[in-house]
This record gives sequence, structure tokens and C-alpha cells, in this order.
Amino acid sequence: MDDRTAAPAPRSRRERPAKPALTQAGIVAAAVRLMEAEGLPRVTMRRLAQELDTGPASLYVYVANTAELHAAILEHHLGTVDLTAAADPGRDWRERIAAVLESYTAVLFEHPALAHSALLARPAGPHYLALVEALLGLLDEGGVPAGQAAWGVDTLLQVATATAAEHSARTGAEAEAEHGAMVRALREADPARYPKVAATAGELVSGRPAERLAWTFRMLVNGVAATAR
Repeated sequence: MDDRTAAPAPRSRRERPAKPALTQAGIVAAAVRLMEAEGLPRVTMRRLAQELDTGPASLYVYVANTAELHAAILEHHLGTVDLTAAADPGRDWRERIAAVLESYTAVLFEHPALAHSALLARPAGPHYLALVEALLGLLDEGGVPAGQAAWGVDTLLQVATATAAEHSARTGAEAEAEHGAMVRALREADPARYPKVAATAGELVSGRPAERLAWTFRMLVNGVAATAR
């Protein structure tokens, strides 16, 4: 047999390049890349294991389940929330809280599937703690008692998260058609039967989304400050 046509000798498994060791940071980074490429619903333990060329059992050493994995992705993106507004001495503390919450909501707006998942995800990393610390610090600056501030931060983040989740679920032509139908129903309400609706129909649908969101945050902050536990 011609040596040039001979089959190559099999390589020992020991000669193959070793795979990088798994780490929690590496797993989360791969999960973030997978979400950006294929969407959050595709980020499962099994799919991520395929991406990392390992078995799902290997991932469970670092991440308990898919819910915890999604929470880790959320924690990663919380690092992009702009907290610089919290340290701006030229603005009222209420305005600074609203600015931080608007940045948090904007991050979720950029990742619609993550916004919906954030309703159930429970991040617990340094970015989440920095966000809570900033909000608590601003409420303390405004003289809000610690107990009210603690419950208030939870409510503020819940409303911001729910707003982003609703936004993510209502996009496209169908959502616009539904909104148009609601606006028509309000504007055409029978003043004899619905006098308050007819009188305020214009105000009910007024304002840009960003304006309404900022007002919502200011209203909530004022409520937290004024409502004793």
C-alpha cells in the first residue's frame, strides 16, 4: 500500500486539547452570549451544556437550575444600570431615584424576554446589591425611615419590573391595534353613562410613555415617604 494513502494513526485522547475548566463566571458569560444569539427561552441547562461541550450535570455544580441561571443573566445586565444619577448633588433626591429606576427599566426594555423573566428571577449579586444600596441611600437622604425605605425599594423595583414586562409583551401591530381600540373606547364613551370617563378621556391617554413612567416613579416615591409602616 502506498504510504501516502495510509490512514492516519489514531490520536490518543490525552493528545487532544484540554477543554477550559468550568467556572461560574464562564458559565454566566456563555449564557449571556447564548441569550443574545438565540433568545432567553433557549437558555436552558441542556442547551448551555451543549454550548460548553459538557454534560448538564457538570453545570449543576455551579448553577442550581434554569431559574437561577436566568437570575445570573439578569444580574449581569444590572451592571449596566446607570447609578451615577444617585450621586448628583444638583438634583432633588426624588428626581435621582426616578432617574435610577428609569435606567433600570431601560435595561429591561432592551431585553424583552429578560424583562418578563425578571418578575420571577431573584438576583443576589453585587450589581443588584449596588442598585438597592443606591435607592436606600437616596431614600435615607430624603429622611424616609428605614422601615418604609426597605419596603419602598421592593415596591419601586416591582413596579419598574412589571412595567418593563408589560412593555415587552405588548409590541407590534397587534398591540398598536389594541391600544387604538382602547383610545377610541375612552374618547367615544357615552357622557350620560360614563360622565367622568368622557370628561377626562383626553387626559387618560395623554403624555408620552417616558413622561408617564417618570411621573409614576415620582408618585411612588412620594407615597413611600408619606406612608408610615
